[in-house]
Amino acid sequence: MSKVLILEDEESIRSFIVINLKRNGFEVVEAADGYEAIEKLTTIPDIDIALLDVMVPGIDGFEVCRRIRESNERIGIIFLTAKVQEQDKVYALSVGADDHVSKPFSPTELIARIQSLLRRVNVHRESSTKVSFHSGPFSLDLITKQFKKNAISIELTPTEFSLIQFFLEKETTPLSRDVLLDHVWGREYMGDPKIVDVNIRRLRQKIEENPSEPEFLQTVWGHGYKWKGTVQ
Repeated sequence: MSKVLILEDEESIRSFIVINLKRNGFEVVEAADGYEAIEKLTTIPDIDIALLDVMVPGIDGFEVCRRIRESNERIGIIFLTAKVQEQDKVYALSVGADDHVSKPFSPTELIARIQSLLRRVNVHRESSTKVSFHSGPFSLDLITKQFKKNAISIELTPTEFSLIQFFLEKETTPLSRDVLLDHVWGREYMGDPKIVDVNIRRLRQKIEENPSEPEFLQTVWGHGYKWKGTVQ
């Protein structure tokens, strides 16, 4: 049974989410403020997904996300944001979130997003024709879930890991935003397609010497993105 933490200070909204998560077979951990969320995440280490509201007492959802990512790149993070707060959506992704859902949302949409993210979190359970990839200074091990550059580990979120794996599997083939959305986020994804571009920028910050002039994760104008380099 997958375990989901919900950080939401409005009890009516939190109860609504909890009921629907439990109906769909999830174990739920509740937190009403940022400090309580951090405590729960520290004392309950096997949480798979964190649902974070932005404006909560104590420390806000952005700070909770930053603190999670300081020590845990494997947990999936979804922000619950207001539709009018477009800047919040972009900022949430920049600090380490995997996805966001705009309020008000339907239970069906929220469950679909969680299930899609869980597939990325649990990517190690999926079969693959290869267990490792090597390209220039990079190596990706699907068994240990390690991505390295020049033998130095680079921490990736579940979404970033899935993206890198897909690029290496397709080698130098240009991949459109739609193809990346379908493969990584799932065909049922109903959010902003620009989430692809945000994650690409975040990956470049981690792997490129000069992210503004990427050597490996390149833009193919009019087509999308591709990995430049021989993959073994």
